[in-house]
Amino acid sequence: MPVSGELVSLVSIGAVALYTLVTAASRAIDRLLALAEYYDVDEVLVGMTILAVGTSLPEISSHFIASLGILSGTLDYQTTSAVVIGGNTGSSTVQQLLLVGILLIGYGSLDLTGTFVREIYLPMLGVFVVTIVLAWDGTISRLDGVLFLALYLVYVGASVTRRERTQTLREPPSVNPRRDAVVAIGLLVLVLLSASLMLSVLEGVIDMLALGGSMVGIVTIGVAAALPELTAVMDAIRRRSPNVALGTLVGSNIVNPLVGIGIGGAISTYYVPSAVILWDLPFKLVTGAGLLGWTLYVKDGELTRTEGGYLLGLYFVFVVGRLLLFPGQ
Repeated sequence: MPVSGELVSLVSIGAVALYTLVTAASRAIDRLLALAEYYDVDEVLVGMTILAVGTSLPEISSHFIASLGILSGTLDYQTTSAVVIGGNTGSSTVQQLLLVGILLIGYGSLDLTGTFVREIYLPMLGVFVVTIVLAWDGTISRLDGVLFLALYLVYVGASVTRRERTQTLREPPSVNPRRDAVVAIGLLVLVLLSASLMLSVLEGVIDMLALGGSMVGIVTIGVAAALPELTAVMDAIRRRSPNVALGTLVGSNIVNPLVGIGIGGAISTYYVPSAVILWDLPFKLVTGAGLLGWTLYVKDGELTRTEGGYLLGLYFVFVVGRLLLFPGQ
């Protein structure tokens, strides 16, 4: 088979695996939410576990499978690390810049409350700082991974004890809990199988085309994994209820590194490309802090369509800058 035909076959298989990964993750979360409603689980706890982890399930499952592959020797350490780390930062950047921008442009304006800033936005910036510090030496060790997971548990514990019950979940309660539990488990298994196939395909494509692994992760896992959040954003605009979508988008920037990179680092350790340390994470930190300062001290706490347009522009600056400054990564 000629190389071009082999490449087309690999890309086609990878696209199907990626679609299956994202779709199965979304369906699994629907079942788990229905079970949570049936058993009357506290909404805050559900939001910090099922919803927060669920929206990041494609990234988390990719990290889990990648780490097992690295540990067993079936996947290349540097290439696979770069793909999943790039996918992680790419997905959270899509959410932080592109999707928040779309939400603001579609809805009009939002007020940043003191509670939101203290409990979600500032922790997000703190996670960026911690990730830069731990990844600065070019690796994520097992100790680093355990620290990420411990920080997530602390964050969940603090959130559950401080927040009040708010709205009920959108998913109706389960009418057949046993069936929904079995289906949810089956879908989660499908998620892991799809992640395994996708990572194997991406490794083959990277070797064939001599591409940078982290950039491939950004444009594949990073973009596809943010599609469920795009649906949530469009739904929030239609329902005129943007605050839940904003909390989910910002919250995913906490969950993605703490849980995704934490699990992967704890299992296998990771190699971290310099582009992630010198461009991806600093860009996210500077734009996040800049937006907060601009909104609080210039716009009196209000985000408008103007800021939405800025965020869209900043996302494309992020991608173009990445390509120009770090073409081989």
